[in-house]
Amino acid sequence: MREITSGLLFPEGPIAMPDGSVILVEIARGTLSRVTAEGKIEVIAETGGGPNGAALGPDGAVYICNNGGFEWHNVNGLLFAGDIAEDYSGGRIERVDLTTGKVDVLYTEVNGHPLRGPNDIVFDRQGGFWFTDLGKGHGRLKDRGALFYAKTDGSHVEEMVFPVETANGVGLSPDEDYVYVAETQGARLWRWQLDGPGKLADSGRTGQKNFVASPAGYSFFDSMAVEADGTVCVATIINGGISRINPQTGEIAHIQTGDPMTTNICFGGDDLKTAYITASGTGRLLATDWDTPGLPLNFLNR
Repeated sequence: MREITSGLLFPEGPIAMPDGSVILVEIARGTLSRVTAEGKIEVIAETGGGPNGAALGPDGAVYICNNGGFEWHNVNGLLFAGDIAEDYSGGRIERVDLTTGKVDVLYTEVNGHPLRGPNDIVFDRQGGFWFTDLGKGHGRLKDRGALFYAKTDGSHVEEMVFPVETANGVGLSPDEDYVYVAETQGARLWRWQLDGPGKLADSGRTGQKNFVASPAGYSFFDSMAVEADGTVCVATIINGGISRINPQTGEIAHIQTGDPMTTNICFGGDDLKTAYITASGTGRLLATDWDTPGLPLNFLNR
């Protein structure tokens, strides 16, 4: 692992850009930021709340899952997210213009139910996007998570699977015939078969047929990326690192990062064999060489 930069305030949602920079969110700072290839940090937009997952859309804008804000805890020099913030501003899906920094809100509710903690996002080839809602903790209570599908023009958002406990990372298989969701607290990877864009082949609740894998020992799952061969790479908390999961066999190989709050991964470089990893507890963006290329993201031209 090599450090690209430090001093980030709980980075997440990395997007490796063609110019060698990495766009990411700083959840505790409430910004969409850019880290240059030289490690300089530049603020693109101030979103407020808790910008979380981020993805480049078909129009060249960045779409953000804003969780509305966490309370924060500093434990032995590491930053940890906690329950709902006192100044919680509401969950929402946002669009950020990379040229002007203008932030527009697309969705705040689905069928009359407010979004509580939107978390991660991925675009399909048709330009629609899947996103998760982790929910929020409220002391002795917590909201239940879910998986959604939406369009970028604000015209359609649909709840696809409910409940999904602590729904975090979301990704698509190379053929886009499966959508994956990482469950945080149970450290489980789930998948649902698709029957076209935004359509589940089987809309049943979470069950054995949708289970992919779970690691041994004590850890949590966070966000994810998919390799070109279909391997699912899930950022792993507590046992800080990246869990590389074979979705056919459930076999898991783990790569340590040295940060117990490892939250996300994306792939960049000309051959997509550079992994960029957000080490959120220590506020760093890391990079390392990868032995197989990542899956090219839709609408991110190289």
